[in-house]
Amino acid sequence: MDRIRERIEQMEKDNLSPYATLSINSKGRLKEEEECDIRPVFQRDRDRILHSKSFRRLKDKTQVFLTPEGDHYRTRLTHTLEVSQNASNEDLVEAIALGHDLGHTPFGHAGERALDRVSECGFEHHKQSLRMVDVLEKEGQGLNLTFEVRDGILNHQTSGNPSTLEGHIVRISDKIAYIHHDMDDAIRGGILTEDDVPESIRKVIGYTTGERLDHFIHDIVTNSLGKNKISMSEPVENAMKEIRAFMFENVYKNPVVKSEEGKAEALVETLYTHYLEHIDDIPDDLKRLLDAGESKDRVVCDYVSSMTDRYAVGLYEDLFIPKSWPAIKY
Repeated sequence: MDRIRERIEQMEKDNLSPYATLSINSKGRLKEEEECDIRPVFQRDRDRILHSKSFRRLKDKTQVFLTPEGDHYRTRLTHTLEVSQNASNEDLVEAIALGHDLGHTPFGHAGERALDRVSECGFEHHKQSLRMVDVLEKEGQGLNLTFEVRDGILNHQTSGNPSTLEGHIVRISDKIAYIHHDMDDAIRGGILTEDDVPESIRKVIGYTTGERLDHFIHDIVTNSLGKNKISMSEPVENAMKEIRAFMFENVYKNPVVKSEEGKAEALVETLYTHYLEHIDDIPDDLKRLLDAGESKDRVVCDYVSSMTDRYAVGLYEDLFIPKSWPAIKY
């Protein structure tokens, strides 16, 4: 059976770029373990992430629009899948893409801001994503992913500097994905119209969201082919910066879009404060982290950040909203 894995590893050597990170050259895992007989290491990482609880919870975590009334708005899960699709189907890229947002809070960046504000340790979702795969998954055992996947997850944010080209692919694919789908959702929600997009952007990368996504991907492939660098042409890179600034000004900071975020932040802060004061009420697998020397602050952040939007709202209602007295039966 070892020959199956070896054949796949040989296919990587034969078909991937000379600058690609090959499975056989991985720097390894936090804990040594026996090789799979049919799957290279990055395939195993992808599968572990795909089958993790934290990945499944992404289906009920906010992307941009809080609890939208409609079935077609993006969630954190569909965002993750779109990042993976934009990036490619190569194993290392796919594993990083599927894992990059596992540490995101309920209510998107509103929840992240709330935890960062109240936590003594601070809170950043890219660091929490790494903590999720290293420490929290599998009831505290972690997923024991390879160095390369862990590095890509940690460094997917704008200021990150991944050590592999595959990490850089995910980093830029993340931005392309959210610019594309957040604009699509904003148009669907009546926040923007296509005509609001500046002509200086449209004439360079396209007149619809689909055209712009296609243009970004083709430009990156064309300008990165055969190079030890992931890059865009200068006009497209400038258009990328311009459209990202446009989205921040007109969508991400839009008072209509953000109208419920203050409530979401207050809810997250309240849950954090409650469990800091009632630490015995957290799940048993997290209590084990306290026994191992982790701070209450860190463990409460672990618990609250892992919640889905729906679970957090339901928990808040159970803890703080008075319930009706049951009717008397005659």
